[in-house]
Amino acid sequence: MKVAVAGVCGKMGKVIAKLVYEDKDLELAAVSESPQSNCVGKKLKDVMDIDLDLEIKDSLKEQNFDVLIDFTTPEATIDHLYLCSQKRKPAVIGTTGLSKDQQKILKEIAKSIPIVYSPNMSVGVNLLFKLAPHIASVLGNDYDIEIVEIHHRFKKDAPSGTAVRLAENIAEALGRDIEKVGIFGRKGLIGERKPEEIGIFAVRAGDVVGEHTVIFATLGERIEITHRAHSRETFARGAIRAAKWIYGKPEGLYTMWDVLGL
Repeated sequence: MKVAVAGVCGKMGKVIAKLVYEDKDLELAAVSESPQSNCVGKKLKDVMDIDLDLEIKDSLKEQNFDVLIDFTTPEATIDHLYLCSQKRKPAVIGTTGLSKDQQKILKEIAKSIPIVYSPNMSVGVNLLFKLAPHIASVLGNDYDIEIVEIHHRFKKDAPSGTAVRLAENIAEALGRDIEKVGIFGRKGLIGERKPEEIGIFAVRAGDVVGEHTVIFATLGERIEITHRAHSRETFARGAIRAAKWIYGKPEGLYTMWDVLGL
């Protein structure tokens, strides 16, 4: 299976490309970077530990591939999805920070091609996506719910897509509207915490790959569930698993729950 990796010189792109290259079932067949990148025009073997003469181009238009893996920016991802739609090729999207309008475009494109879209492709995090709403529904409205996420200083969007997805899933399980009960930071004399609030807080520091904690607290006890990613390979391996899974699937929008059979 021929794989294209967009944003190949980025932190995630490099890890994904290396793992695709090392996978006996896959061929790293197409790579791209933004036109502003100084990687454009260079060979992969000259910029990373991959012994390939494959040229890094500023577009995937003229390149041949069977499936795209994209962890880039919202704007670039939408452009890549339009291209995949034209080529009738499936896509695995791990880009975070998509606006509501961009998510609508993604859903519309998914009517013509198969797309796996997830803010986090870690197996552990997707178990957390599954477990947290169940715990919330069992504990009920007597427990305060707060979500804290920590990422490296270079992350551009906040809160993380993973934290937002956790909040959405928990709110849905409790019959709440996250647009109304989500609290993104607190400051000043804000008064007593409302029972229906779901707090979402972002910390940016150092080189933290990714950490998410869901807190369920009531008078007398507190439950915390934490997922810590020690390496970007966690996300990259999930993306590769998704790419293998989606190849040959009918058009539609899929999640890692579909890939993992959750």
